[in-house]
Amino acid sequence: MAAPPVLITCVMFCSSFMVLNIVLANNFYQDFDIVFGDGGAKILNNGHLLTLSLDKASGSGFQSKNEYLFGKIDMQLKLVAGNSAGTVTSYYLSSQGSTWDEIDFEFLGNLSGNPYILHTNIITQGKGDREQQFYPWFDPTADFHTYSILWSPHAIIFYVDNIPIRVFKNLEKITVPYPKNQPMRIHSSLWNADDWATRGGLVKTDWTQAPFTASFRNFNDAQGCIWRSGSNSHCTSKTSPSWFNLEQLDSTSLEKLKWVQKNYMVYNYCTDKKRFPRGFSPECAATGAP
Repeated sequence: MAAPPVLITCVMFCSSFMVLNIVLANNFYQDFDIVFGDGGAKILNNGHLLTLSLDKASGSGFQSKNEYLFGKIDMQLKLVAGNSAGTVTSYYLSSQGSTWDEIDFEFLGNLSGNPYILHTNIITQGKGDREQQFYPWFDPTADFHTYSILWSPHAIIFYVDNIPIRVFKNLEKITVPYPKNQPMRIHSSLWNADDWATRGGLVKTDWTQAPFTASFRNFNDAQGCIWRSGSNSHCTSKTSPSWFNLEQLDSTSLEKLKWVQKNYMVYNYCTDKKRFPRGFSPECAATGAP
């Protein structure tokens, strides 16, 4: 079944319709299902705000009704404030099955006064181990910030407030698997991971601070390639926005990327010799570290 004509019009041809699509997409009742949490996930403000909570009994989570095969997806998050050690707020794209693909943002909590860790990972055909981590250059609990995933046939780019922090290129030519065939849903959850999240599990969740709450708003999939069951995504190289054929950042964006990686990257799998004593993944040498 082809994508609805309104969606095609909104994405590709008319700025006024694109605004309409953004308004419609910014409604959690319309675009997402709450998948676990026993009341811990709440949709508020007529569908324009969603909150997830975590207590000792349960975390909570939601997923998109739509699946996507490529696109640019934006979400604004305000993370758990105060002593968030042991908690993880996740926002990611994922397919299903034993050889799934996944593109991850995870936000690892910390003790009050210590910075969050912004954790990214890419899983292809069920294999991950491609983590890069960053300190945010702002307080992610004081206000909402925009976290974006651009997923094209040529590259995956992670953005924070429209600043690129990580690029993972399609390097299938050197046998590096790349997610391009499996449609993915958007997922988000707030959960307890005090066995590893903060200082490798040394700092445990302080349940006296529960419930922990993270907030979500301004979801935007206006440039998302929605997958319809039984047919291909409506995005193609001839009809899609400019990002579809993006293979490298422009000079301004590249400078921003270098600034973030120089000043705020705290872990890179491409430089972890202790973890990978037999050598790094091929993409590390092909793109350079970091």
